[in-house]
Amino acid sequence: MEPTVPNVPVTLKDVAVASGVSLSTASRALDERGTPSQSATAERVRKVAEELGYRRNAFASNLRRGQTRTLGVLVPRLSDTVMALMFEEIERAASSRGYFAIVATSGDDPNDERKAAETLLDRSVDGLILATSRIDDDLPKYLREASVSHALVLRTDGVSPSALGDDEVGGYLAVRHLLDLGHEDIAVVTGPAFTSTGTARLAGARRALSEAGVTVNEQWMLSAGYGIRSGFDAGQELLKKKSSPKPTAIFAANDNLAMGVMAAAKEHDLVIGDNLSLVGYNDIPQSALLPTPLTSVRVPLEQIASKAIDLIVDPSNGQEIRKFMPTLIPRASSGKPQ
Repeated sequence: MEPTVPNVPVTLKDVAVASGVSLSTASRALDERGTPSQSATAERVRKVAEELGYRRNAFASNLRRGQTRTLGVLVPRLSDTVMALMFEEIERAASSRGYFAIVATSGDDPNDERKAAETLLDRSVDGLILATSRIDDDLPKYLREASVSHALVLRTDGVSPSALGDDEVGGYLAVRHLLDLGHEDIAVVTGPAFTSTGTARLAGARRALSEAGVTVNEQWMLSAGYGIRSGFDAGQELLKKKSSPKPTAIFAANDNLAMGVMAAAKEHDLVIGDNLSLVGYNDIPQSALLPTPLTSVRVPLEQIASKAIDLIVDPSNGQEIRKFMPTLIPRASSGKPQ
């Protein structure tokens, strides 16, 4: 019986020796970046490599050049549909440019955010994309001072390179829609005050009310988390039986909050779209499939992801903050006041 030959990976040196060329010549012939050389030598090297079953180790090659062609993506949590969709778009945009994206979560905790960022950097990623930025966050400042390539998505600290929707315009569109339907008793449930999304969407809502000459009821301007439970609790607060008057319409600053408000409305025997109008934000896929399809503000995640990748792989634009226009998608959850 012939001895078993161990399955040893073919190295670049093996290809060079078999081709009768130097290691550097073999490396240039097999370099997949740019237009391949058509010289007889290069053709011979590629043929020998194919015959030997050589596979180029892109990671090792890029690491020698100080690159790994990987990007670290930091999100608060992947259980949040928007964050999961955002990562998928980033992954696609990165892949189209020859990069691989890996994700870590922070739970919206600054300490965990810093640890997760350091873990990704320890893996020699070429840049970081953060969907976790807080208004009072020190991490983007640290990354700027350390000259780490990075971009913020969905949220911004107002300084670091950022790609996001225009949340102030989005909040304005949501409340303007309710005003145009004839509502004046409008409540707003927004996200945490430490997020640019929460503060900007609330600012847009206030601008719409101010332009319409509607007095803001400060008790109806609630800051919450971004989960369904937060929306339910806010809805209970706004719709409790003892309160009078009650809002005839609510703008919830993300679709999870809006779903929570829907649950609260059911407990108070209110029919969404009939005696309570509701507008959400982000237009996640589930929004159109709810028992009462949700009016929502759509954010162009694909454009945001593409720009975020550009900010890292082509940083020539410097500290650019790019905002993309949201779109209101009317559905059955918003109607005229009863």
